[in-house]
Amino acid sequence: MKKHLPNALTCLNLLCGCLALTLILGLDSKDDLSSSFSWLPLKQASYLIGLAAVADFLDGLVARALHVSSPIGKDLDSLADMVSFGVVPGAILFKLLEHALPSTGLPSWLAYLAFTVSIFSALRLAKFNNDTRQTDSFIGLPTPACTLVVAALPLILVHDSFGLTNFILNPWVLLALTVLLSGLLVAEIPLFALKFKNLTWQDNSLRFIFLLLAVGLLLGLQAAAIPLIVLLYVLLSVVRPAHG
Repeated sequence: MKKHLPNALTCLNLLCGCLALTLILGLDSKDDLSSSFSWLPLKQASYLIGLAAVADFLDGLVARALHVSSPIGKDLDSLADMVSFGVVPGAILFKLLEHALPSTGLPSWLAYLAFTVSIFSALRLAKFNNDTRQTDSFIGLPTPACTLVVAALPLILVHDSFGLTNFILNPWVLLALTVLLSGLLVAEIPLFALKFKNLTWQDNSLRFIFLLLAVGLLLGLQAAAIPLIVLLYVLLSVVRPAHG
């Protein structure tokens, strides 16, 4: 029974991604997205993606703890990630661009560029599965981290305590974010993984520092902290590469 637990968590990840996708694509582009009610489907989708990220983290943790990892589990994980952390972020960005573009006079087809994130997520996942350098660390931004940045946007818009709505709904900002995230997904940048082999400070100082700063940002900024936490993750990795 225990050998099926990691795959069950992976399937939960996939289910959350599918449910999130139905909410996102069911949102009418003509809705007034400035109202809290109209943002509700994207807000719910963001929470589902948060749950998918937790399930994705736990499936690997449980597999290692129970020593039940398998090639099928690895492939299933990538397939689930492609939906939850590949298709879904592209769909969220598409909906945001679809809403933001009409008021600018820019061509509506630019919204489809949002799915560049989905394409580069697929490249990232394929690369990860075949790159022996990424057993204890990552090369390029992991797809869940990319997706959490995108999924945070609807949450920031619903609870906009910092007046970020006009900035986020600027199509040039959304397009720049699309390009930036796509590039980071496949960039040759070593990034540390949150995998604790033990709990000693010497072996995990970078991870502990990151987690403490991340908790502080979340307490102070809530959803607006998520993009900053991912940026912090990249900067800490570049400035101080993890060992062990």
